[in-house]
Amino acid sequence: MRHRRLVPLHCLPAVLALGLLAALPDRAVAAVPVPQATADATRIVAVVNSDVITNADVDNRARLFALSTGLRMAPEILDRLKPQIIRQLIDERLRMQEVQRRKLVVPDKQIAEAIREIESRNGMAPGTLHQKLAAQGVSQLTLIDQIRTQLGWTDVLREKLGDQAQITDAQIAEQQRLAAMQVGQPEFRVGEIFIPVEDPAATADAQRFAESVISNLRGGAPFPLVAAQFSQTQTALAGGELGWVQLNQLDPEVAQLVQQMPVGAVSNPVKVPGGFSIVALQGRREIGHDIGTIVSMRQVVLPFTTPLDPQTPTEQQRQTLEKARGVSSSVHSCEQMEQVAKTVSPGHAPDPGDVRLEAVNPPAFRQMLATLPFNRATQPLVSTGGITVVIVCSREQKNLAAQTAQEVRQRLLNERIELVSRQLLRDLRRKADIEIRAANRA
Repeated sequence: MRHRRLVPLHCLPAVLALGLLAALPDRAVAAVPVPQATADATRIVAVVNSDVITNADVDNRARLFALSTGLRMAPEILDRLKPQIIRQLIDERLRMQEVQRRKLVVPDKQIAEAIREIESRNGMAPGTLHQKLAAQGVSQLTLIDQIRTQLGWTDVLREKLGDQAQITDAQIAEQQRLAAMQVGQPEFRVGEIFIPVEDPAATADAQRFAESVISNLRGGAPFPLVAAQFSQTQTALAGGELGWVQLNQLDPEVAQLVQQMPVGAVSNPVKVPGGFSIVALQGRREIGHDIGTIVSMRQVVLPFTTPLDPQTPTEQQRQTLEKARGVSSSVHSCEQMEQVAKTVSPGHAPDPGDVRLEAVNPPAFRQMLATLPFNRATQPLVSTGGITVVIVCSREQKNLAAQTAQEVRQRLLNERIELVSRQLLRDLRRKADIEIRAANRA
């Protein structure tokens, strides 16, 4: 069985932020043509059980993808993506129809909370996301529909799982026993984008799509963002993250590949049962052996309104520096830093999460985190975008390869979720009346 690392059902809204993370910078994104005429925009390209998908739906999703990656993509590249976008939209229609058939309702309030969380996690003021989407010609309904489907499908899977969602202590103990027997064996941290091929006639289209995605990844598109948009497994919600896996938990074709890949590499399309995989190797270690230093910290982030020119700082930048110096001199505990952050930079999370010291760059910042006394704030750390003040709360050596009972429980649940999701979607496709009228714009 293939190993899948999924996001816990109750944590879904938190990971939706992945899909728009790259939208933060005010930079030019893909050159996606806006439909020239209403007739072209409303032309039906597919029908799913009487539910239509129009050219406008496809164009909006293409622009959302371009906005998410932050890359310029020529119209001909996006045209090659459209057959796969149509198939993705078909699957989303099937999922939402199942949500509706089960009379499951995703409240507008829950969607609004998910959007606010996207904005909060990315340091955006309320309402900013709508403005950014509109500026790039993306209908906000495109994002709302995607969120509604993800939340609703999660409710469907929760309902389908029923008692299977209960992982027993005996099952956890057995997994930990097996892991203990494999200490010293290699394991790999893998990201995956899975492109399904349900119809053999669509194999060439899927491969071309995969190659286009790989081209963008190698051009700088963040892997988690592309996975969140286009991977067709539940791991898309976690940015394609499979986590740390052993070779026997991967498809044989992928297992052979990751043993040869350098860390940081992105593979060519890999033919696997059911479709193609795009694999990113994010790490390699031995089971049970991964000692690292985990740093907990708090921060205050003070952004500039314009990029900094060190030779001619603006008045806002001078005032921001003075404010940061005040924070540095007055804050003497992590609790105090959290309170200050809520007051002076409410759009930025004061807790960036646990950080592995050995992975911090540049080296000067790593050295600072390694030696800074606890509960002493740094001097202002200035970048072109703003100023950060940091305080270290703790440093702790941990064996990061040791799996806790909760991690084992979540992994087993994830595998069940993915199995149910794939089986149910396959059944929905088999029973559906699907008509694809056009794969590209005329």
